[in-house]
Amino acid sequence: MTFTRSSGILLHPTSLQSKYGIGDLGEELRKFINLLEISDQKLWQILPLGPTGYGDSPYQALSSYAGNPLLISIDELITEGLLTEEDVHPIPNFPKDEVDFGWVIHYKTTLFKKAFERFVENIPDAFEEYCAKSMWLEDFATYNALKEFHDLKPWNEWPSEHRDPNNPAVAKWKLENGEKILYIKFLQYTFEKQWTAIRDYANSRGIRIIGDIPIYVAYDSAETWGNRELFLLDENGLPKFVSGVPPDYFSATGQLWGNPIYRWDVMGERGYRFWIDRIKRSLELVDYLRIDHFIGFTRYWQIPYGEETAINGEWKPGPGERLFSAVKEDLGEIPLIAEDLGLVTEAVIELRKKFAFPGMKILQHGFSHDRDSSNIHLPHNYEKDFVVYTGTHDNETAVQWFTSADREVRDHFISYTNSNQVDFVGDMIRLAMQSVAVFAVFPLQDILRLPKSARMNLPGTASGNWKWRVREIQLKYFDQLKEFANLYARA
Repeated sequence: MTFTRSSGILLHPTSLQSKYGIGDLGEELRKFINLLEISDQKLWQILPLGPTGYGDSPYQALSSYAGNPLLISIDELITEGLLTEEDVHPIPNFPKDEVDFGWVIHYKTTLFKKAFERFVENIPDAFEEYCAKSMWLEDFATYNALKEFHDLKPWNEWPSEHRDPNNPAVAKWKLENGEKILYIKFLQYTFEKQWTAIRDYANSRGIRIIGDIPIYVAYDSAETWGNRELFLLDENGLPKFVSGVPPDYFSATGQLWGNPIYRWDVMGERGYRFWIDRIKRSLELVDYLRIDHFIGFTRYWQIPYGEETAINGEWKPGPGERLFSAVKEDLGEIPLIAEDLGLVTEAVIELRKKFAFPGMKILQHGFSHDRDSSNIHLPHNYEKDFVVYTGTHDNETAVQWFTSADREVRDHFISYTNSNQVDFVGDMIRLAMQSVAVFAVFPLQDILRLPKSARMNLPGTASGNWKWRVREIQLKYFDQLKEFANLYARA
């Protein structure tokens, strides 16, 4: 898929409204897609779609292949006849401005199990076909069913006979718990059916979806449990080192992500099959793919396990072009966007350009950091092969950024944009639209001029993130978005 000059909106489905406590793959999402269409937006960017674990972070998913069952639309299950109106009532009084994940999980799980009881009475052929073609599904369903059986503990805290997927005790457990595994497969089948319908709906309206693939997988995930030899783990299965980044403008102590570090040498010996399969699966679900922490492929920051901050880490060389050459040889040209933010070296630039991956620019960074002519986030320094954002899910909202910035930052922005400050966010959006960057993407929070309370994630913090939900979408801002898209040839 080619990169054609266009614009769009960043919004994870969980952030939409629904009476069931969390945005889902139902009618409200279709209304949002309709809004993209009528405002001449061609792109919809999301966060990773995987099932979330501790901390509810999409970047710490239980699987790189599975979907998040919490996104399953209850109304769609009613339409299918797997639930009734009586089943869903009484609906709890969920908060409107945020997702209460614990409450939502309890409520939706109860409904999913009712739907499963009806589903198994007449299993469709399409389900059998889905299970047969989804080579990852058996391992994930086994892992997830075992995790639930062991009170949601991470796999290293399970009884020893279940920590190794090749242990005969695991095969025995599967035979004795077939219905638990079938239930997990039912959820994945339902998610994929609903997601495919949403993607087809978007594509039919000329809208392409930008997905997101994290560079690392979670320690507590089906991938780590089933591929221990690919990670730097000790004899007890605990990480020797974990992921993160050194101190930067987000955090004085760096960011301690905690994911296990890859054994890149072993991956290379196996032809990087692990990564080829991850990317291939992601592109089954989306049209473009943003790859998180792209700089980690040239060099990555590894931190000894047990450290409380990311300060005491060290740089290690990544696989570089060897990985992406293997991906290209197997999958051909892939529509990948490189999240090349952070400590960008010449090696990062060379790797990105060698494979023609567009990079990323953040307008907030253009005014918040070095203000000389070399600042790569200022539009006069852009090249076409970039995606420009006012901010991402990791940034402050544009309103929060500008109103809390120091005087020097605000003066620079006002001078650069000739802003009258009546609608400084609109001035930011116009600036991005005007730029030569091939894509311009805006968080919905910025489109709606929302304050600090609408921030999605604060890097370096482990709780309180990913909860934001939009209460009301004001259409007047989409009229401006349409005007800019047409004025600056992004429609």
